[in-house]
Amino acid sequence: MTEAAVRPLDRAGRLLPGLALATGIAVVATVIGRFLPVVGAPVSGVLIGAVIGTIRRPGAVFRPGISTASKTVLQCSVVLLGAQLSLLQVARVGVASLPVMLGTLVVCLLAAWGIGRALGVVGNLRTLIGVGTGICGASAIAAVAPVIGAVSIEVAYAVSTIFLFNVAAVVVFPVVGHALGMSQHAFGLFAGTAVNDTSSVVAAASTYGAGAADSAVVVKLVRTLMIIPVVLGLAWFVGRRSDPAAVTTDGVALDGTAQSSGGVPDGARPGATSPSGTPSWSPRRVTRLVPWFLIGFVLAAAVNSTGLVPGPAHPVIAAVAAFLITVALSAIGLSSDLAGFRRAGLRPLLLGGALWIVVSLSSLGLQALTGSL
Repeated sequence: MTEAAVRPLDRAGRLLPGLALATGIAVVATVIGRFLPVVGAPVSGVLIGAVIGTIRRPGAVFRPGISTASKTVLQCSVVLLGAQLSLLQVARVGVASLPVMLGTLVVCLLAAWGIGRALGVVGNLRTLIGVGTGICGASAIAAVAPVIGAVSIEVAYAVSTIFLFNVAAVVVFPVVGHALGMSQHAFGLFAGTAVNDTSSVVAAASTYGAGAADSAVVVKLVRTLMIIPVVLGLAWFVGRRSDPAAVTTDGVALDGTAQSSGGVPDGARPGATSPSGTPSWSPRRVTRLVPWFLIGFVLAAAVNSTGLVPGPAHPVIAAVAAFLITVALSAIGLSSDLAGFRRAGLRPLLLGGALWIVVSLSSLGLQALTGSL
């Protein structure tokens, strides 16, 4: 066997222990998620991983696979999420839904910035909790984390925070809906815009009624599309702040090139020019800000929009995407530093609670203003 053929096998051998460990935890978490859908498999995975990592931190033999699971597997799951969406679904939710959906997202992101700064929550964690609350929980966190270079402890804390208020929403929202006399469509819009994780949206809306569940799922899927502009905006911001040529994660550019010790390649800083005298900030370089998995997400949604993805394949794709997210979050749990939770304190949790209340009230308020309530 040639040396070129041995290298991939050697790399696979190094990745296998960590991937196998994360996958095993994900299998157990998936079973738990079936019996406890309110908790869900992804959160079960990150919690089990964190417990195992605390009792016995994985050794060096597991680290390559765990790192791959927490990054590459996470990015692949985001691509599969796009295959469940149709770009035409935005039109189907109606003009009454879009103002509420977009309005709650804008309010949430602004509140995350303002309240987060007031509470002293650091930038990456503030961003993760904001997009997780405003868009779609763990999926949005999965999409944003590699773009902003968030570390595992930040991802784990954000997912755990989102989970806590998902559970609260499942219990509280149906009570609020009945108290306000909301119709099935209105409650579906409420749940679809103010609950984060898809499983929790379904759980809350199904408790209210079948009509609410149908509306909530459509709104939630369209809301997931907001990952695209938010990630693009964050990619542009991170690139503008550090290097307009490429957004970096762990010192490596998304296009695979190594970075200098300062995180910005020579000659690629804002305002620099190339050897030919052309500005570094050019349309071609702007396109390189787009992470590969986001391009894959859009392409998958576009393919699904054409009808090339058969209907029976959608549940399978959804299950695979959910399992990959669970594998990735299990790996993140394994690599979590629980001492970091203690160092973070209660402020991120307070931020998550404040955003949950802000999004819930803004959803109800916008529905009242648009006549949807």
